[in-house]
Amino acid sequence: MKASDLDLLTGVSTPTVHPGGGRAVVSVTHPSLAADATVGQLWTIPLTGHAAPRRLTRGFRDSAPRFSPDGRLLAFLRSVPKSAPQLYVVDAAGGEPVQVTDRKLGVSGFAWSPDGRSIAFLSRVPEQGRYGTVEGIDPASERPRRFDTLNYRANGLGYITDRRAHVFLVPVPDVWAEPAPTPVAAPDSSTEPAPTVAEPLQLTSGPWDDGSLAFSPDGATIAFVSARHETRDDDLRANVFLLPADGSGEPVDATGAHGDFSIGELAYGLNGVLYFTAQDVGESGRDFVGRNAALYAIDGHDAAPRLLTDAETQDFTESDIVAYRDDSVLVRDRSRGALVLTEVTADGASTRLTDDTTVVNGVGVAGDVVVLSIADADTAGDAALLTPHGLRRLTDFSAALRATGIVEPREITVTARDGYPVHGWVLVPEGEGPHPVLLNIHGGPYAAYTGALFDEAQVYVAAGYAVVMCNPRGAAGYGQEHGRVIRQRMGTVDLTDVLDFLDGAIAETPGLDAERVGIMGGSYGGYLTAWTIAHDHRFAAAIVERGFLDPEAFVGTSDIGSFFGDEYTGTDPELMRSQSPQAVVGQVTTPTLVLHSEDDLRCPLPQAERYYAALKRNGAEAELVIFPGEDHELSRGGRPRHRRERFDIILDWWAKHLPSALNHA
Repeated sequence: MKASDLDLLTGVSTPTVHPGGGRAVVSVTHPSLAADATVGQLWTIPLTGHAAPRRLTRGFRDSAPRFSPDGRLLAFLRSVPKSAPQLYVVDAAGGEPVQVTDRKLGVSGFAWSPDGRSIAFLSRVPEQGRYGTVEGIDPASERPRRFDTLNYRANGLGYITDRRAHVFLVPVPDVWAEPAPTPVAAPDSSTEPAPTVAEPLQLTSGPWDDGSLAFSPDGATIAFVSARHETRDDDLRANVFLLPADGSGEPVDATGAHGDFSIGELAYGLNGVLYFTAQDVGESGRDFVGRNAALYAIDGHDAAPRLLTDAETQDFTESDIVAYRDDSVLVRDRSRGALVLTEVTADGASTRLTDDTTVVNGVGVAGDVVVLSIADADTAGDAALLTPHGLRRLTDFSAALRATGIVEPREITVTARDGYPVHGWVLVPEGEGPHPVLLNIHGGPYAAYTGALFDEAQVYVAAGYAVVMCNPRGAAGYGQEHGRVIRQRMGTVDLTDVLDFLDGAIAETPGLDAERVGIMGGSYGGYLTAWTIAHDHRFAAAIVERGFLDPEAFVGTSDIGSFFGDEYTGTDPELMRSQSPQAVVGQVTTPTLVLHSEDDLRCPLPQAERYYAALKRNGAEAELVIFPGEDHELSRGGRPRHRRERFDIILDWWAKHLPSALNHA
């Protein structure tokens, strides 16, 4: 795979399965270099017979499909260029989609009512005079913002205190009604008439964000997640609230008195039990480092939550919850570089349904029919049917990508110097070598590499580099102790783990050149790259991308600065400096490329600028690259042209400092 093959990198959404079980619908998206945007449409996938999947819609970017409970309608989100996504419905048998919402800031999530007559959705409510609510007032002309909270911005969004997300309810339009006559536009008019949509009922309000919607099976209650407690600015707690679906009452907190929860997703089971995933963040409400999300159940309106799973051995942080059988739900366990589909019953019994290498990204269910969106070593995204004999692949959206030449990662475990097993993967280019080696370090730190097709590794291996990547201590998927060991000890065993894995991978993999090695990483990976090159000078060059580089300067500038550094590096100035790449930048002699995005609010641009300036002032060879208009997600969800240019810049850097047979000046 080359950088120019980004168009072939498909993603497949969570499937929705028709209640009759005969077909599923997914959104298939990909970065388009021509449109310089992520585009995608809905596809319908037959589950029986021999018919091929076919495209169902033709929108610019159609996503998040969900069948109505009776299967007659399909709801989804549609985005058009330079506009926020809106809710649409279409006859499930085909036809013209009908717009349901016209929200200034769009719709971020929705849920069908059980009777199919209405849809609850989440939408941000802009403060009057901001975000285009008054014609002629652009962002630079808005009145000043005044804050009395620590948390007022979010990466990828910007300011949040003047556009809170709340719950709305809207009736479903009659898609079979005869459309009203369209007015004839004036000859010089180039604009379409505004759509006529029903005015939604706003069910929640206040200075907080609401999310994760679910209707109770009887349709009387909407459950959602919100942080409404007085200390919400100083902790990570969030609670489950229950709200009458007709808007006749105020939300009731169902979890606040029963634990210290940071709640992720929720869903009602077929038996009326309300399930949710949550991290236990302790008495401080901030103890998030290395905390797995467990599954809980609430049996009734007045019942206390019951813990169903062991947070040490299972992690549902990246999982939604899908009602399955009368007494069970489906969740996805983050485990050793996979997301494993797991059935959990109401009494807490767990059964794994997929293998320990497949990444299950989404689940759709209708009766006993279970359809998954998956990624593995040879697909970036496809749909598969769960059968008693394993997964049956239903699509092959990555066929064109595989045709460019995909290298399957080899899974290995290396014993670190203290005897600890470090798990990861190695990708080796074609040919005998010896090949120069790139040590890649993931972000997080409580995240993980997987064995699934990874565009970055494929681009580098196609350029002639062996790629080494592992999940050191601090990573997710190996138990809480594995993740928590670097709390206020960053740059200790995580440093030795990546170096020991590198040495072990080179020793046991033919064709790798131990004398020609580079190092690179983003976010926490940028941190550990910068920390490593201050302590180990073997590397020909380094790339530090969107890094967490100066814990002290992180406070007050990052959207997570009020808690992240406090928990990971502590608050004592000397303790923080003992883990700070900025404090040891003077020890760096490795040529270093510093990559960053201009609008990154997670690891703000000054983190890179101060680090780069120190490198230059200390005489190290260094270059700074800043991507305009991008945020922390550039490498995963940035503008496609910037993503391609990023690859070009990275390969140019390696061609200069670590040339390969296929990538040289």
